Amino acid sequence: MSLSKLKRLTIALAIASNLLPMAPSNRTLADEGMWLFNALPKKQLASKYQFEPSQSWVDHVMLSSVRFNSGGSASFVSSNGLVLTNHHVAADTLFKLSTAEHNYNEDGFLAKTFEEEIPATDLELNQLISIEDVTAKVNEAIKPDMPPADAFKARQAAMAQIEKDSLDKTGLRSDVVTLYGGGRYHLYRYKKYTDVRLVWAPEAASAFFGGDADNFEYPRYCLDVTLFRVYEDGKPAKIDHYLKMDPNGAKDGDLVFVSGNPGRTRRILTSDAVEFQRDTALPRTLNLLRRKEIALQQYGLEGPEQTRRGRDDLFGVQNSRKAYTGMLAGIQDPLFIESKRKNEQDIFNTLKADPKLANLVGAWDTIRDLQNKRREMLLKPASLRTQLAGFAEKIVLMASEDAKPSAQRLREFRDSARQSLEQELFSEVPVYEDLERTLLADELSRLAEDRGGNDPLVKTALAGKSPRNRAAEIIAGTKLASAQARKELAQKGLDGIKNSTDPLVALIRDIEPEYRKIREATEAIDEQERQAYAKVTEAKFAVGGDSVYPDATFTLRLSYGAVSGYESKGKQIPSHTKLGGAFEHEKVHLQKDPWVLPKSWHAAKEKLNPDIPFNFVSTCDIIGGNSGSPVVSRDGAMVGIIFDGNIESLPGDFYYSDKQARSVSVHIAGVLEAMRKIYNAGHLADQMGK
Repeated sequence: MSLSKLKRLTIALAIASNLLPMAPSNRTLADEGMWLFNALPKKQLASKYQFEPSQSWVDHVMLSSVRFNSGGSASFVSSNGLVLTNHHVAADTLFKLSTAEHNYNEDGFLAKTFEEEIPATDLELNQLISIEDVTAKVNEAIKPDMPPADAFKARQAAMAQIEKDSLDKTGLRSDVVTLYGGGRYHLYRYKKYTDVRLVWAPEAASAFFGGDADNFEYPRYCLDVTLFRVYEDGKPAKIDHYLKMDPNGAKDGDLVFVSGNPGRTRRILTSDAVEFQRDTALPRTLNLLRRKEIALQQYGLEGPEQTRRGRDDLFGVQNSRKAYTGMLAGIQDPLFIESKRKNEQDIFNTLKADPKLANLVGAWDTIRDLQNKRREMLLKPASLRTQLAGFAEKIVLMASEDAKPSAQRLREFRDSARQSLEQELFSEVPVYEDLERTLLADELSRLAEDRGGNDPLVKTALAGKSPRNRAAEIIAGTKLASAQARKELAQKGLDGIKNSTDPLVALIRDIEPEYRKIREATEAIDEQERQAYAKVTEAKFAVGGDSVYPDATFTLRLSYGAVSGYESKGKQIPSHTKLGGAFEHEKVHLQKDPWVLPKSWHAAKEKLNPDIPFNFVSTCDIIGGNSGSPVVSRDGAMVGIIFDGNIESLPGDFYYSDKQARSVSVHIAGVLEAMRKIYNAGHLADQMGK
């Protein structure tokens, strides 16, 4: 499962489908929960697993964990800056570093010395340093009877000011994170690493063995790992907190923990909000993914170089399409909605019995009414999702936003986020004109389909041409493929944007008023829903006590569970696969693509210990964004790396079950064995854990 790819697609599609991160589950079942590091379920762990983590254990695991800004998780695994993550988390960087002559994603890479390690172009890694509850400061900005649009702006301004004050005081990246749908606000401070270098990656055929056919399946045989190294002042960074290696861990029945950055869950959604997702939002998202998949497949058929250029995007779209299909199937089960409505009725009965809480019931009615407004907004796109269009949109918006005080800007343009934004916009990354032309044509066609050919915005965007011809004209004329050109345009400010003759800038300039209109209307709905879910959260705390965790927000969380197999289709599925099983899996599938192991594996077959554990499953609660998360033992040592979830886990966006749903990890013993005996990377294996 490309959990990081799913997270990146989720961000892009959130605006189109109005899918918003919400808040906590009303009760905790089995090993359910993506827990805050400052609010861990220590009593539950002690009761079920006879283990209560010490504060030093918690701090060590937190400080050893890493977030990739491209979408995914990782961990420090050496004192000299090595960072271990998934190959598919690294894929964005691998593709950007690759050329027609050196395809690092497909063929792999190994640096034998520090000097051979390749700097990533636009990668930022975040290490969480501290968490502070700032709920009171944020809520002070909201006055009674404020119109929703004004309340939204006041809240955003308060959050931006808190972040700026923190950045000025500490120098750390500072993000105010909305938790429990608006019930809590926490300030997360991160140390940023922007000098990040590629160290080792296996071939894609090893990392994604079995391809899309095996995606979300189990048993699996994937070496889905990659090593980077962080640098400071031109030298490998000195890391105080990193994970030791435990190749003997992750045995059947062992308690394990996942420390990572789950992207988004929606388990607090009311039954009415779930029905909106089931009947409207998710089907629309799937249609968008299917059309994008077809466009990318057709592009890839033009030749091997086109296949290479489009593979990363295609993989992300296919993975997300399969994931969303599983999510939709889960909430289409009538029993799920029935149980949710029954649970809500039980909450209502408890609330109505207490005069102090009875008024909270109205929050559910508010949320129901807001779903109708969301339906109205759904078919009014005013954004074009391609790489170059994304650059242009940010630069055009930034010119106007920079004329305002930081606290009044759209959130992504606040001062505290500027360094990360500029790295994204002005890093030299590969842009393929033919791919951009294909994707922009598809986006213009989608705009016309959604809004209608006679819509004024559509007529302006197409300028009397077909989507294909208009896209060709725009891509041929734009200069924004150059990082220097993007930087120079941004430096000219609002006058530069107004006077620009770049056709892509002109297009985004024409779209901007409608984009802002839709965004403002959507944000007003968001604020009303945020206030309603804050009351829902209050109700759930009142009914369920403090055993309530917030929904995922792409911030660091700790999940726990046991290494455990499961039953599927009448068969018992073991918790582990073995390294030698990869060759058997290849043989069973007649060595046909995508079940073809790289030549390096066959060359090393006789040297490998076939009984070394390779992949394993556990009941840990994960979701998109957890890719690359370290799996650690009671002792705080690394025993594996999350890379997938089985197909039964796909409804996890909306609910958790430990009956069959499992997270899938690469066992660290298999990683070390492969590094030493297949990839001649023993010098790196020797550094890990030291």
